[in-house]
Amino acid sequence: MSSGAQVEAWKPAIDGVVEVLHAHFPSHAYPSHTHDAWTVLIVDEGTVRYDLDHREHGLSQAQVSLLPPNVPHDGRSVHPGGFRKRVLYLEPDRLGGEGLSGAAVDQPEYLDPVLRRRLHQLHGVLVDGREDLEAQSRLTLIEERLQQHLRKQVVSPPDRRDPGVAAKLRELLDEQLPTGITLDEASKVVHAHPAHLVRAFSREYGMPPHRYLTGRRVDLARRYLLEGRPAAEVAVLAGFYDQSHLNRHFRKMLGVSPSRFART
Repeated sequence: MSSGAQVEAWKPAIDGVVEVLHAHFPSHAYPSHTHDAWTVLIVDEGTVRYDLDHREHGLSQAQVSLLPPNVPHDGRSVHPGGFRKRVLYLEPDRLGGEGLSGAAVDQPEYLDPVLRRRLHQLHGVLVDGREDLEAQSRLTLIEERLQQHLRKQVVSPPDRRDPGVAAKLRELLDEQLPTGITLDEASKVVHAHPAHLVRAFSREYGMPPHRYLTGRRVDLARRYLLEGRPAAEVAVLAGFYDQSHLNRHFRKMLGVSPSRFART
């Protein structure tokens, strides 16, 4: 590793993501190499120059780069100060068949502010590591948009309501309290694509499914706190990872900590 390089990598508990990588390379240059996964790259500082399949490309902070599996590429900074990047490595079957790899080789960079913002948000959720349904929801919308880019059909989805699908998902979330349900599991039960589930629910109820689930968990926590249970026990009973996870969402919802909510 080059002098001053900082790298943090981990395997999140979310289907489809092989690895998350956050790195700052003041001087490091990648030699030519391949991955067996789709590489979704955003740059937070600097500008990256790379060769993909013997063709030179550049990636600025406003763009998103999608590199296909098993295609050689390298990477280096355009400027002396190096670069800072965040990367998602997706399982090779997440974006469709092998025929889409050629589209990524032909055009690996996208100037798409919506996609760039969604990736930024997902990375924040993955760093936290405790919001599974939110991570799944954000990933499915990102994958859908990447597939649209690969097929050259990036359009806004039709703004149509689907109250039946939304109501079925809400019933599932209520039934599965406090543990919750994964987006893929819900998709199989409701017989709807995960991206459509997220959109239909958000349009019908004014919030995404993960926010609804968090609100229901906070409601459960309130009831347990009023019974006199300690906050550490309440966190587990209400479906939160730990007490700090409960505290964060409780404060966000009610403006006070669980310990200040209930009179003792």
